[in-house]
Amino acid sequence: MLRRLQDVNVLDLVLWVFRAVIIVIVVWGTIATLIENPYPAQTWTETIVAGIAQGSLYALIAIGYTLVYGVLFMINFAHGEFFMSGIMTATIFLAQPMSETGFLDNYPVLSLLLITIVTMTVSVAIALLTERVAYRPLRKAPRLVPLITAIGASFFWQYFFRGLYGSEVKPFPQLASLAGKVSLGGIVILKTHIVVIVAAILMLIGLYGFVMRTKTGKSIRAVAENKDVAALMGIDVDRAVSITFAVGASMAGIAGVLYAIVFRQVHFFMGFIPGIKAFTAAVLGGIGSIPGAALGGLFLGMFESVGPGLFLEGLGIPAPHQLKDVIAFTMLVLVLIFRPQGILGERLAEEKA
Repeated sequence: MLRRLQDVNVLDLVLWVFRAVIIVIVVWGTIATLIENPYPAQTWTETIVAGIAQGSLYALIAIGYTLVYGVLFMINFAHGEFFMSGIMTATIFLAQPMSETGFLDNYPVLSLLLITIVTMTVSVAIALLTERVAYRPLRKAPRLVPLITAIGASFFWQYFFRGLYGSEVKPFPQLASLAGKVSLGGIVILKTHIVVIVAAILMLIGLYGFVMRTKTGKSIRAVAENKDVAALMGIDVDRAVSITFAVGASMAGIAGVLYAIVFRQVHFFMGFIPGIKAFTAAVLGGIGSIPGAALGGLFLGMFESVGPGLFLEGLGIPAPHQLKDVIAFTMLVLVLIFRPQGILGERLAEEKA
């Protein structure tokens, strides 16, 4: 008995206690909330749909993190600024002028298409410039060096666009065609949430097909597997890496447009929090896995939206929705304790770890 006690790892014991406490709190709070039933069914439905829409945004941004990590095994903390730069530029130079002239409401589909093209172009340009100037010279450096560089690049682009466009919040004009709600099967849903969910599904399906079915996608997967062998087989490694950054930034640009449609405001700091949340989603789903990033984003959005009301309302905690970030990151820690590689992640080989 004493030998068994001596063999117990104190850290493992603490982790098991933490797991047990969190699970008990979640189950207890959920049961208490369901018994009290403080919200009508329509409120729960709207909350779930809002969580799916929010998770869809996180999924699109998380794609950039997971693609870059899959190819270079580095965390690109400047990715949130790729998300911010495109939509902020498109809002100031395109969306607001089109709204003032009435073009936005008269031709909403064409307007959104033009805004999306400009947003993606700027986001991809910033991403390629960052990769070429900041990351490519450090490709063979120790991993800590590119990580610190990525943090520096993030601050650089934040304050570059603050100096360029100002620090005040810029309003994104509302499209009259997307205002209000619609009823689908008796469920009332915001039109903007429908657009976000449908667009995210189409983009994720298209991206998965690009990576898995096209010649360029196969070259990216080859570089991710082994850069040296891919180069010996005639693959241009630098081109594959650049395309990876461009694809991730284009997904972030589309997410920026959808974010502006839902929240109707942009500013120079808007990429930081969604960027951190998207990185969390990528880790939650299994960083390096495209389906994992999508699933992680969906889970994170649901945790943020449904979690506070479901887990904390029954415990009598005041203003539980102000604790949505606590819920999201606690669920992340809980998942990673049980499955460190993420939901769909695979355990890395020793040479890649």
